[in-house]
Amino acid sequence: MKAAVVGGKGLELREVPQPKPKPNEVLVKVRCAALNRADLLLAGRAEPGKTVIPGIEWSGEVAEAGAEVKHVKPGDRVMCSGASGYAEYCVTDFGRVLPLPKNIDFEKAATLMLALQTMHDAVITNGRMKAGESVLILGAASGVGLMGMQIAKWKGARLVMGSSRNAAHRERFKDFSCDLPLNTDLPGWPEEILRATNGKGVDVVADQVSGKLVQPAMQAMAVLGRMVNVGRLGGNTGEIDFGHHAMRRIRYIGVTFRTRSLEEVREITRKMKADLWEAVESGKLSLPIDKVFPLAEAQAAQAYMRSNAHFGKVLLKP
Repeated sequence: MKAAVVGGKGLELREVPQPKPKPNEVLVKVRCAALNRADLLLAGRAEPGKTVIPGIEWSGEVAEAGAEVKHVKPGDRVMCSGASGYAEYCVTDFGRVLPLPKNIDFEKAATLMLALQTMHDAVITNGRMKAGESVLILGAASGVGLMGMQIAKWKGARLVMGSSRNAAHRERFKDFSCDLPLNTDLPGWPEEILRATNGKGVDVVADQVSGKLVQPAMQAMAVLGRMVNVGRLGGNTGEIDFGHHAMRRIRYIGVTFRTRSLEEVREITRKMKADLWEAVESGKLSLPIDKVFPLAEAQAAQAYMRSNAHFGKVLLKP
């Protein structure tokens, strides 16, 4: 099969062996794969003799299901998360595979799985958002960020806020359930949040940026607020006023898929589906598609993502 493989000159289209599913896995014929920031981190990590294929979410048709797989069968249309999705075929654990609603095509499906899993886990499970509370998504212009705002509103958030330094992106936030777009390049953005919440502060922050934004975000948080560290695009370190943290009794929670067991990821998927599937099937949770590249142009697709010119998802089609 063909796959986009990390090589000495970046991503190269190569012939590689087709994977075989274990008893707990599903083999999928990939119809569309989505790019994510995590894929970019694999660049330059190829070890001699080891094939590294990026791609952590995709859609397609089940080609083969392992003996432990009960909820999908060959021929079913599915969306998945996992690893090595920049390929014609890919395998993943059954807990990261969901059947597609009839009204969702492969391109739309490729945008959904990771954003749904990540932001339901961040905002609802770890952020413990309740109806009537306020939510801030830091770094909201990504697919995951846009989904976070929609999930918060679907689950009853009173006020949804999202940040981006790009004015054109902020203009489009209203189409994705954002009540208050914020520019974190402006020094007064925490005060905007305090004014919008009548001085109380925001209840839940899903932070995809970290770095220098953690402390100002905490300054705008409510007593007993929850901040969930989802991503670190702005840096892995930063300063925190521990006194303010203690006085506000803020819960600071770190999340990642990298240290989770198969059982934990299966539970994330189960909770997300139980909570959000009605909204997925009705089209109330969706993401924009910015650009679609052929698999052979995977390197150009990643370069486009690095340029930060996109809004929504960038896709690859084998």
